[in-house]
Amino acid sequence: MFASYLDRWSLMSDGEPIITHSSRLLPVLWQDKPAMLKVAADIDERYGALLMQWWDGDGAAHVYAHEGDAVLLERAMGRRSLLAMAMDGEDDEASRILCRTAARLHAPREKPLPDPIPLARWFRDLEPAAGKHGGTLADCSAIANALLADPRDLSVLHGDIHHGNILDFEERGWLAIDPKRLHGERGFDFANIFANEELPAITDPARFRRQLAIVSAEAELEPKRLLRWIAAYSGLSAAWFLSDPNIEQAETALTVARIALAELRA
Repeated sequence: MFASYLDRWSLMSDGEPIITHSSRLLPVLWQDKPAMLKVAADIDERYGALLMQWWDGDGAAHVYAHEGDAVLLERAMGRRSLLAMAMDGEDDEASRILCRTAARLHAPREKPLPDPIPLARWFRDLEPAAGKHGGTLADCSAIANALLADPRDLSVLHGDIHHGNILDFEERGWLAIDPKRLHGERGFDFANIFANEELPAITDPARFRRQLAIVSAEAELEPKRLLRWIAAYSGLSAAWFLSDPNIEQAETALTVARIALAELRA
């Protein structure tokens, strides 16, 4: 799966392949620089490469080459990890870094972005799931519909801002990878900070309230509006997990949604 690109772009393998549900990756050297060859296995990953090109290395990894399903990216060589920071006493700073990186990505560019996906389309699975399961999902769906009907601060969005998608690029700082190429209210991009299922603390209401204060201040978002986006996003995440089905992760997402809903009612 990599051979044609290794030859075409004069690459040298520099590690073992990494296989995920959505892409195939291979660490390589390109012109003596560490890079990552990524071959998309689904359409979201393929479209995400177009957004990476559009950002042109500002807030995101550089794109060295792109053709069809394949993209050659600047490789993160730093040893720091936002997830490790969040789990080892630096949760607040990790959230601030996520917010600062998102702000760079949201900054307007003069060149047009080709065919971004509107948030309303991204949320298309939530309402049917709410109709089927009711309860918390129904509350999340109603909030999502209200937010999507009255958007504010429209921006190009990463779509999947979390601790594993903002990496340490050493002297270049913290940069994004793996975007979804969305367009909509910028508040959406901050919701996943509260919903990364790899972080056990996301279901702790005290942690939630502390991060709500930090993220709303750092991102300059009204806390109630951010809470609505967290509820909407967590509901959507739960809907996706229920369709797999992955009941355990769906319940984690619903727990986050319930915390957000409780804070909205407080």
